[in-house]
This record gives sequence, structure tokens and C-alpha cells, in this order.
Amino acid sequence: MRNRAFCVALFLAIFPVLDTPYREALPGYQYEFPRDFFAHPNFQTEWWYTTGNVKTSDGRAFGYELTFFRQGVSRDESERGTWDIRDLYLAHLALSDIDGGHFYHSERINRAGPGIAGVSEQEGRVWNGNWSAIWNKDGSQQLAAQNEDFQFTFSLRSEKPLVFHGENGVSQKAKGVGRASHYFSQTRLTTTGTIQLNGKSYDVSGLSWMDHEFFTHQLSPEQASWDWFSIQLEDKTELMLFILRRKDGTIDPFSAGTYVDASGKSTHLRAADFSLQAQGAIWKSPTTGAVYPIEWSASVPKLELSLVAKTGLPQQEIAGRTKLAPSYWEGAMEFSGYRKNKAIVVTGYLEMTGYDHTLKIGQ
Repeated sequence: MRNRAFCVALFLAIFPVLDTPYREALPGYQYEFPRDFFAHPNFQTEWWYTTGNVKTSDGRAFGYELTFFRQGVSRDESERGTWDIRDLYLAHLALSDIDGGHFYHSERINRAGPGIAGVSEQEGRVWNGNWSAIWNKDGSQQLAAQNEDFQFTFSLRSEKPLVFHGENGVSQKAKGVGRASHYFSQTRLTTTGTIQLNGKSYDVSGLSWMDHEFFTHQLSPEQASWDWFSIQLEDKTELMLFILRRKDGTIDPFSAGTYVDASGKSTHLRAADFSLQAQGAIWKSPTTGAVYPIEWSASVPKLELSLVAKTGLPQQEIAGRTKLAPSYWEGAMEFSGYRKNKAIVVTGYLEMTGYDHTLKIGQ
């Protein structure tokens, strides 16, 4: 569902949604590009989320995540100074060295200041320090990021049209007007680039997935957390599935998904159309004590599709630094399964939230 606001929970604890002029996500929104690739300051919360699975020519596997968050603080037009905080910008960076058995991650938070972080439609970029995502005039994208452990540069090119999730221009997450987001994805991005890690350089290629989501309210008080899958099948179709978990342990009926066929046509999936079930394998975080299910089954009967998801790297948790900033597990997954009784190869990503404590996002 890519409505991840992990450390945005910290923002909302400090800067809650009040009676502000921020817009709600309502049916009938008309997308316009390239405008909608960039900032929507009339909505309080927004993110750009790219994950991918890439390999070297000899098969060494990596997963990666580069995420940019914008959190509105004030729309007061009288605040015009360079250092006035109208928006806060958070970013997460992660690299999963699957075969090396290591997970690296870091995060940062900044105000815009004199060009420290921000979003620019004119420049075609979103950035936080030296981490950036750039949309080129030819439709391709460039990602670049580095920290003390690693760095990467990737070129991404979409094989398909944009996918818009939900119905009537909104991805509804709970009962009630505005309990929703505007949410679109690029579900199959051919990816090439270079990873530098531990003094070595790796030329890699593979597939990425980009989500962009913006909203003001989203979850309801009864909802606790979610589990989200992006799935890229070898037959050039894709699947996004998420389940919303309620505080009483039940699955919320607003859980949903999207199926994208080989031509790029998308179909909305309701909660009754699919099943996501945690299986026996677990991983317990030594940092947070959270216990994450790291083996799942997924099925979509109308697509005659059944999959089992596992990971080659159990430790892919991004641990929040405070109880206000919940931890989450976000990592590269290995899938095996069948479609119409034929074995199929799949890559993808899994995100699990709320396993350390309940999220309070946009409530």
C-alpha cells in the first residue's frame, strides 16, 4: 500500500493534523504529469518510495530502498524566511547484501533551508542532502545515494504506463471521507547501475518499483498496522497487495491490492479477492524485540496464482530511534509458486509495520 509513514509517526506526534487548510484525498482527483511526480504541499504527508532487486552478471544479489518523505508543518503564508519550517523532509536508505549476509541502512531528517532538502518540479528532482531522485525529460530516472558504508547510482526506465491504485482516484484505507490517499506507482522499472561496498564496485541490473503517495488523513483509530507486498512476475505482470491489521487482531476490510497485466492495464483487488498468510518462519530483532514473520503465502484465486515468499536475509529491519518513530521491516523477498498450474519465477519486496508497537499515522 506504500502508505508507510514510519518516522512520519514522529512528525505527527510533534505536529499533529489540526484544523489546518490541508486537503483530504477525495474521489475524482485528476492526475497531471509531470506535475504529480513532485510535491503536493496542500496535503500534509507525502512520500516517494523506490525499492528494487538487482544482481551482478555472476548472480550476486542485492536489494535496495531509497525513500523520501515530506511532512507538512505549516501553511502559514507569513512564514517566508529561509529557515522557517513549512515542511520537514525525512529520507531512508538501505542496502540488502543478500549473498554477503549484511543489511545496511541510515536515515536523515532536514528542513528545506538553503537547498538542503526539498522537491523541485522545475529541476525534476527530490533530494535530501546528497541523496536524490531525478526525473529526466526522456522519462528515465536517476537515483544516487551514499553513506559511510556504501553508495549506489542507478538508472531506471519504466517498461509500463503509470498505475493508479484504488478506485475513483483514491486508495481508500478506512471508513470515512478523506481516510484515503492518492497513490500511483511505476511497477516495472528496468534498472542498471553501480553499487560500491566495502571497497569493491559491482555493476548490477534488475527491476525496481516506485510508489508515490500523498494524503492528509489515512488510518482510523481501530487500525494498527499493515503488511505490504510488491510482486514482479516473470511473465511481465505485477501485483501489489496489502493487508491492514486492526487492534483486535482481525484483518480490516479496506485491505486491497492491484494487478497489472502485461500490457499495463490495472485491476483493483478487494480484500475478498486475495489471501496473505504468515507462515511458520520468524525472525526476532535483537534491537527492538519485534518478532517478524519472514515466510508468507499469497494467493489470488481469480488469477489462478499462488505463491510462497521467503527471504535470504532475515535481518532487514529499519529500527526507529525512539518509540515515537516505529520500526519496520522492509526487505527483498524470494518467491516461488504457480500460475495456472505452471511454475513461475517472481521477485519482490515486503514491508511489515507495527510489530514493535502500534502505528498512529494520519489518524
